[in-house]
Amino acid sequence: MIDLAQLRREPEVVVAALGRRGVAAATVEEIVALDVEHRRLLAETERLRAQVKDLSRRVGDARRAGDDESAARLTDESRRVGDRERASAAATDLLGTDLRDRLLLLPNLPSPEAPDGADESGNVEVRRWWVGLDEGTAEPTFAEHQRVPHWEVGADLGILDLETGVKLAGSMFPLFRGPGARLLRALGSFALDRHLEDFEEIRPPTFALTETMRSTGHLPKSADDMYAIERDGLWAIPTAEVPLTSMMRGEIIDEARLPMRLTAQTACFRREAGAAGRDTRGVLRVHEFDKVELFAYCTPDQAPAMHLEVLARAEGIIRALGLTYRVLDLCAGDLGTSSKRTWDLEVYSPGVDRWLEVSSVSWFGDFQARRANVRFRRGDGSVALVHTVNGSALAWPRIWAALVETGRQSDGSVVLPEILAPYLGGATRISRSAP
Repeated sequence: MIDLAQLRREPEVVVAALGRRGVAAATVEEIVALDVEHRRLLAETERLRAQVKDLSRRVGDARRAGDDESAARLTDESRRVGDRERASAAATDLLGTDLRDRLLLLPNLPSPEAPDGADESGNVEVRRWWVGLDEGTAEPTFAEHQRVPHWEVGADLGILDLETGVKLAGSMFPLFRGPGARLLRALGSFALDRHLEDFEEIRPPTFALTETMRSTGHLPKSADDMYAIERDGLWAIPTAEVPLTSMMRGEIIDEARLPMRLTAQTACFRREAGAAGRDTRGVLRVHEFDKVELFAYCTPDQAPAMHLEVLARAEGIIRALGLTYRVLDLCAGDLGTSSKRTWDLEVYSPGVDRWLEVSSVSWFGDFQARRANVRFRRGDGSVALVHTVNGSALAWPRIWAALVETGRQSDGSVVLPEILAPYLGGATRISRSAP
């Protein structure tokens, strides 16, 4: 959540920053007024509590002095003040809960470097990359045989079985078969191996407690887009960012351990409630998918470099796979709830003639760390909140689609990048199976 101390100190700065994200000034001003009233009630409750304590002391003094009349009078007064103290405490708690709930719904303050804009139309393209760019090769064109959508290619080769997926779990739960399933496995192993020298591999649970989901900012804002297991008080994670952010929840990290780099591949689950009817063909928008995540706890000074490092690693994987891609700098109005600044990576998929988002690389400042209470201890002994950075490297269904479409040959087979050969048993061509 945002820094309440900053909101008290610089309300106009916070109003202006959140205004870039479309948050009405009145919303922030209501929270400021609520905070003022909450602090007034806290002070009143403490004053009444001190008065009760003083009256109790005076009752004891009167009884020891044998002054029963004064003791009885003071006892009655103590009960009356005690009733007021309990009522004030209850009102304080109620107001405090309301204040916290409203703060939890506020998004992060965008970085001044994030472009202005109300929605995705305000995102800024930073650069494009394609094979041969460094040698001056023109942006690639694609042959007619590459303009076939991946769901048709997958059905023809027997590597994507959407109908059986629907039979098993309903729509938007794809089933990959044979070489198609192996390609997914290969992509995950390939990506993890590229990160392991510098990132500790984690295999976290794929279910999380409500507090774990709240720490990243997914709750309460995005509850409708996630799968809840109400019987057990658990949520299916939408990304490995969720458990990785909370690994150090409530702890203080020694500064010498930072940046702490973590990576994980997990299944990810999203109801996509806000995207009904969009991209329902193929694997462009699914309820379950595998993704490799990069995550880091770092100091505020380390955060900019770490943000660039995660971006470079995600770009490096796309380049190694030979896919055309572009980098977008998301405008303030299109940032995720917790993000201060985000770069999106989109690959071009010729069969659907679309740019497909395959990674969001985000710097969260101390927004998540404040929710999760993750701090670090400096060399001088002082303690401060860490910053968190994360990015996908990468989400696989759309990469799978782009590889299948880009690699399609005129005979209907698919040629995959040579760099994946060690993970595919040396075979980099998928052909039709014999009848």
